[in-house]
Amino acid sequence: MRERYLKSQIVSDLEKKMVFVGGARQVGKTTLARDILGDGKGYLNWDVAAHRERILKRELPAVDLLVLDEIHKYRSWRNYLKGLYDGRPAGQRVLVTGSARLDYYRFGGDSLQGRYHYLRLLPLSSAELAIRSREDLLDLCRLGGFPEPFFSSSATESRRWSREYRQRLVYEDLRSLEGVKDLGNMELLMLRLPELVGSPLSINALREDLQVSHKTVANWLRILERLYAVFRLMPFGAPRIRAVKKEQKHYHFDWTLVKDRAVRFENMVAVHLLKWTCFLEDTQGRDVELRYFRDVDGREVDFVVLEDRRPLMLVECKWNDAPVDRGITYLKERVTGCEAWQISAVGRKDFLSPEQVRVCPAVDFLRRLV
Repeated sequence: MRERYLKSQIVSDLEKKMVFVGGARQVGKTTLARDILGDGKGYLNWDVAAHRERILKRELPAVDLLVLDEIHKYRSWRNYLKGLYDGRPAGQRVLVTGSARLDYYRFGGDSLQGRYHYLRLLPLSSAELAIRSREDLLDLCRLGGFPEPFFSSSATESRRWSREYRQRLVYEDLRSLEGVKDLGNMELLMLRLPELVGSPLSINALREDLQVSHKTVANWLRILERLYAVFRLMPFGAPRIRAVKKEQKHYHFDWTLVKDRAVRFENMVAVHLLKWTCFLEDTQGRDVELRYFRDVDGREVDFVVLEDRRPLMLVECKWNDAPVDRGITYLKERVTGCEAWQISAVGRKDFLSPEQVRVCPAVDFLRRLV
């Protein structure tokens, strides 16, 4: 297993504050924490009964680096960490890892304010794996970016992992962390969502399919976002380009759920771009955001990266070589000072169009990210 991209940042941040590392189940948080810890003597996991008892009794190991895994499952975890951090031995460092609760509870009134840095660990990417060939990129697209299925190098094992992952998410996290009772319909929603990737997501249509209220579907989607199952993108727009303003698109962190190869490729690129924007925000404090563009005349650009609310980069995805898309040329003409890319999964063309849109294989673009 190669060194994860956040390791050096975590080690640096630990010298100043507590560090929280959040992310999806099985994305590699525990492995990364153990790698930083080294000997393992300071590791405690809330899911292990003996460790949980030590945490509750405050019988913590006397170590330089203390790692608390999955402690977000403890109802009073924030106050517990506040007292732990304020009363810790001089020089002791504290690393906390867990799922979306660490992300969700960092907003609003936070008793830990000023005591921690928050970093999001996302799936393996082309840049992190140092991918240089189209074939290796297609393997990543086929197997997904979670370490276990990717390093299995088996499409069969990837499918088995993905199915088991969904079941654990539904019957463990949704029930225990979020208190969802209608698990049957929630699983139906999770089965339906991959078919809708890349298009504006209609909550009303989902409500009719599942025979539940609009409010319920909207809440379930927010829960899936908190648990790092999906993420949604808002549209980018301004009055002069007549953009849609409310319709959101969604993507899955496990992009292997998407069956259509071109849409799966788009989903994979979405995760790559989200990983890059999260990295810039978490490590450099930059105000970056990932959106998409669609106007009332049907012109679209798959992804728009904003910095300080201004377009920084436009990205359009194609499976193979194709003419420069009218959507990206239209938007490029109307926003200044941003890069524009049209990338392809298996195409070979590499040129700069008269409209200043760079057309190239995806592998050449994605290795520029993180």
